Amino acid sequence: MKDNNTMNRRKFLKLSAAGVVTAGAGAWALNAYRMFGITDAMENNSLTVRQDAKHVFSTCGACSTTLFTLLNREFGCPKRTEELAADPLAGGLMNTQQQCGMVWGATLATGAESFRRYSNGEQATTMAMIGARHVVESFVHRTRSPNCRDVIGIDIANSSEVIGFMIPSLPGGFQNMLCMNVVDKWFPEAVAAAREGLADRPAVLPQAPKSCASEVARRMGASDEEVVTVAGFAGGIGLSGYGCGALGAAIWLSSLAWCREHPGESGYLNPGSQEILNAFKDTTGSEMLCSRIAERNFTSVEDHTEFIENGGCDELIDQLAQVSWLPQVSEENGQDGDT
Repeated sequence: MKDNNTMNRRKFLKLSAAGVVTAGAGAWALNAYRMFGITDAMENNSLTVRQDAKHVFSTCGACSTTLFTLLNREFGCPKRTEELAADPLAGGLMNTQQQCGMVWGATLATGAESFRRYSNGEQATTMAMIGARHVVESFVHRTRSPNCRDVIGIDIANSSEVIGFMIPSLPGGFQNMLCMNVVDKWFPEAVAAAREGLADRPAVLPQAPKSCASEVARRMGASDEEVVTVAGFAGGIGLSGYGCGALGAAIWLSSLAWCREHPGESGYLNPGSQEILNAFKDTTGSEMLCSRIAERNFTSVEDHTEFIENGGCDELIDQLAQVSWLPQVSEENGQDGDT
């Protein structure tokens, strides 16, 4: 039996095809197919940061992968497999329309850069979390909301709303779609926010900082680099209280392991992602928001660290780590043959 995400994506494709027949734009159909994420995301790893964000989006296919790719190249460290594994974070994380996939992808790139920039793991974790907060604030300044559904203004699962979303873009083709325009406008701001955040070093660094997302990664057997890469997901990305960062980390790491075993394939094809989401919903009663799951908001890295040290979300973190499939990450120390 097919999961709901697969059915929703197929429904979107059928609607897209009908729209394209009417408009006579075959190229737009292919790109609409890619946009909602059922393609090999990044076929060409030789892209350099020119930066034609719309072109990179049309090549990557998923907004999460696009921002991860763009920022990785801006930082001079492309990571094809890691980027492909970010595909399931599109649509606001597995099409649940939480934080926009662009924010998830940019946060991953910021965390990866923090690991490279700071040799001390604790400092790298702290700066990844601070960098993520800057990224979220920048996106909200641009779009007025961090959430996919608010930004695009539709429910992806609703056929009529999807058609209404597509029609205004038809005259200008895929390049005129709302998400394309957001990527184009926000990308340079995302780069600036990531750099500012990674340079915003506090006078006194927290001792032994904790990130819920990093805790999931450790229990899954992730490498030191991957533990820092996902650190910014903490507290709903940058401690913002939105969709669960621990869930995002588990899905990305599971997809990363799957992508390493299936070179060149999109992380959307990882069967573990839906299993993780189902287990998460069983544990939280289908509640997605960090602030509601934790029953509080977080004001700082220290605040979040204290919460985790006192057992906050421990059951959820443990459940996510147990259900997640991560057979090879620790063995390879998180290194991708393409990096």
